[in-house]
This record gives sequence, structure tokens and C-alpha cells, in this order.
Amino acid sequence: MQSEKQSNSLIKRILQSISDASLVPFLAILTAVIIGGIIIKIVGGDPFLAYKGLIEGSFGSPELGLEKSLKAISETAVWSTPYIFAGLAVALAFKGGLFNIGAEGQLAVGAVFSALIGYALPEWLGFDLPVYIHLPLAIIVGMLMGGVWAGIVGALKAYTGGHEVINTIMMNYIALNTTSFLLNGVMKDRSPTNVIARTPLIAESARMPAIFDGLRVHWGFVLALLVAFFIWWLLNKTTLGFEIRTVGLNPDAAQYAGINVKRTIILTMMLSGMLAGLAGSIEVTGLNYRHELGFSIGYGYDAIAIALLGKSHPLGIVLASFLFAAMRNGATRMQFLTQLPVDLISMIQALILLFVAADAIIRYIYRIKSKGERVVLTRGWGG
Repeated sequence: MQSEKQSNSLIKRILQSISDASLVPFLAILTAVIIGGIIIKIVGGDPFLAYKGLIEGSFGSPELGLEKSLKAISETAVWSTPYIFAGLAVALAFKGGLFNIGAEGQLAVGAVFSALIGYALPEWLGFDLPVYIHLPLAIIVGMLMGGVWAGIVGALKAYTGGHEVINTIMMNYIALNTTSFLLNGVMKDRSPTNVIARTPLIAESARMPAIFDGLRVHWGFVLALLVAFFIWWLLNKTTLGFEIRTVGLNPDAAQYAGINVKRTIILTMMLSGMLAGLAGSIEVTGLNYRHELGFSIGYGYDAIAIALLGKSHPLGIVLASFLFAAMRNGATRMQFLTQLPVDLISMIQALILLFVAADAIIRYIYRIKSKGERVVLTRGWGG
């Protein structure tokens, strides 16, 4: 009897914790949708028709039929895959008290190296590789290179006090411009019909199969969910996760407790970069089968909004990724039904981010008492 009461009490505490954590993000989304609807009305559109199109384009409807509905859900899952990886990358850095704005560049670096291994390795070796070697190798190399790229920033932070915000922004410029140079030069597809900056197609042995025939959703989506669970386990059930969270909350106390703060900063940035690099690797091996200049523009910056909306919790990030993916995927259907510009979707996303980041506005509007929670984004110069 006593054990049953304790179990019920634990369940209640968990449910209350989930409710408290999700209330402000939910109200932020609701408020953004309402304001977005008002703006749609002002510009001459029908907000109900617009949101109906958004939902239909994202998840389908009986009107569209089973085949189109399944395709809509599949495309939403495809969109959400890189968002989950990139959102986890930013959130992991947040947990360590770091602000990784470099996911965009780390993703591009991961994609470039995955593509290189995918199309060039068989040529270098002179023979084809089996899929169980070539595919994991292409993914792992891209992931590791994303980690190395972010690790440079971590080392600069740990040993020189260089601010990770400035350094990750600068590394983005280096990564994206270097990628442009490579895709317009030595890595460019030399096919007679190709006139754009992109790599050759990767080998069949480096391609991730689709989960269902006729749909684009691939096993990278399943991997993203597994990685989200792994990051939760890492942060909450391991010594390294405890060290990351402790350094993120108070590096001075962490050092006093015997934690190697410099090593933890570097590891945190490397793990964050590996997740972003994994996003690029999966896009190359599971979806595009090559790296094309500009394919990932916006993923790294959307990831910041996703990490904030998800409160840096892996489950919250998965849900926030689905929301952003649904808005992106459903925008075309919304535009088709209402003739409104798809830029309205970016506006709604911006409003959501505004209300989540400035949650005092939401708490004031809906009279919600603050729990004293906060997200550590950065500790300042040389922190």
C-alpha cells in the first residue's frame, strides 16, 4: 500500500513537472498563432483557411486522401530530422553554459566530408565497399569533423577565454565560404549537365534506405529519435552529463569540486558539433545523396529557436522540431489555398521565439507565477 502511494506520488510529480515545463512554451505558441491570425486577417487572408492548409500540408486530412496524407506526414518527418539533431546540438551546449551559434557551419562541414567519403572513397580504394562499412563510415566521418570544427571553438574558450558566440559566428563564415570554394572547385560535379555548385552523387553503398517504399522518410529519422534518448541518458544518468550540467551552472563550484572545467568545455563543444555534423551527414546519406551549396541554410539558426522552445530537454526538442517541420512543410499548402506568402511562416516562428525567450511577457499576459527557472546561454567574456 505504501509502495503504491509512493508510486502515485512519483507519477504526479513527473506529470506536474512536465506541465510546468510545457505551459509557457504552449502559451507562447498559442499567442503567436493568434497574433499571426490577426496579421493574416489584416493583409486580407482567411486565418482559418490558412491554418487549415498548414495542418493539411503537414499531416494530411481525409479530404486529401490516405496517399497524400501519408506523404505529408513523411515530409514532415523528413524536415524534422535535421532539426532534431541540430536542436540537440544547441541544447547540449546550453546545458554546458555555452552558446553554440555555429551549428550552421558544423552541419555544412559534416555534410561536405560525408559526401566526400560517399563518392570519392571507392575511387581512392579502387573497389566498392559493402553498405555496412561504407554507410557508417560516411556518417561517422561527417559527425567527427563537425565535432572537430566545434572543438576548435571549445579549445579557444577554455584556454584563451575567447567568447564562443563570436568564435562560432566567425567559424560559420569560414565553413560556409570554404564549402562554397570546394563545391565550385575540386569537389564540383563535373557532369556535362551540371551547372550548379554540388558534389557528385554518393555511391549506392553510402545511401541510407527509406523506411517505406514510395515515401522519402528514411532511417535517419529513427536515428534522430534514438540520439535524442541517448542525449537525455547522457545528461541525466552519466558522470560526464553531471559534469556538463555542473560546469554550465557554476564553473567555479565545478572546479572546486574537482571537475576539469577546461576539458568539460572542450568536450561539450565537441559533442555539440558532432550532433550538428550528424545532421549534415544524415541529410547527405539519407536524403539528397550529395552535398549541394545552400541546402542547409537556416537549419543552424532555427536550431537555436528549437532548443529554446524545447527548454533544452531532448523530448521538448523533438516536439519543437516537429512543430517547426510542420510549419515548413505545410507552408506550401497554406500558400496554395490562400495565396499568402510563405514568409508568414517565418513570422510566426519569430513570434514563437520572441514569446519563449521573453517569457515574462507570457507570464504577465496569462498571470503565471515564475518558478525561478532560467536558461544559461553564456557566461560572458572569458567565463
